[in-house]
Amino acid sequence: MSTFIDSKYLVPFDGSFSYESMPTTPPEDVKGKKALRRELKDWVKELQQLQRVFYAHDHHSILLVFQAMDAAGKDGTIRAVLSGVNPAGCQVYSFKQPSATELDHDFLWRTSRCLPERGRIGIFNRSYYEEVLVVRVHPEYLAGQRLPAPVHGEELWGQRLSSIRDHELHLARNGTVILKFWLNVSKEEQKQRFLSRLDEPEKNWKFSAGDVRERGFWDDYMQAYEKALAATSRPWAPWYAIPADNKPYMRVCVAETIVRTMQSLSLNYPKVSPKERAKFDEMRALLESE
Repeated sequence: MSTFIDSKYLVPFDGSFSYESMPTTPPEDVKGKKALRRELKDWVKELQQLQRVFYAHDHHSILLVFQAMDAAGKDGTIRAVLSGVNPAGCQVYSFKQPSATELDHDFLWRTSRCLPERGRIGIFNRSYYEEVLVVRVHPEYLAGQRLPAPVHGEELWGQRLSSIRDHELHLARNGTVILKFWLNVSKEEQKQRFLSRLDEPEKNWKFSAGDVRERGFWDDYMQAYEKALAATSRPWAPWYAIPADNKPYMRVCVAETIVRTMQSLSLNYPKVSPKERAKFDEMRALLESE
């Protein structure tokens, strides 16, 4: 059931994770942008081929969870890495402010409805982890959830993290391969990306004053990420803290992790039984006789 691969960006499973220990920039000997883009094309091509077999194999589903601070590059990474995947075998969901209907259910309900079927790749752009990240930083949001019991502070977050672990273990036991990516952008790089959204007309639509206000809670978010990743990175649902200051490098890391994980699944096209093959011969003769 374990699906993790060895990586220097793998979040440890023993709860010892510290966000300060994880780099936001690539190694000093990183390739240039052109070389990284060529490498990404190779990984995307391999992913395209694997996805065909994965779809036909039909014994697993894959859930890719992307979490990050604003402007870390979630949308662009999803677009770049999954660009070669057949849309028939892939589905992307973005989770933002919950609706009134969603607030009338438990916090896992709205994402559970969107889980991928066997043979398909599901992508969550933000996820149920928002409930232990943004809600932890802004506990005033809990008032709208009308929780039945007055649970507060660490007890509440401990309960939610426990529910997430149980939820992911259940999914893994039933064939869902879970890969979770924290795109780890630095505060300074986020600032530069916000400024580019202001300076470049074609990026103006991306700018949100609310995103800038959230920068004031940066340290709180880092603490929330640290606690969430430490509590929920497990062999069957690993977290990878990917450096996000260099977008081409980040995308290569994500693509490589997905491909190497899929390669470990021993995927095969379904074999045709002798009875079915005999039927094939019958159908071939019928077609050739027309």
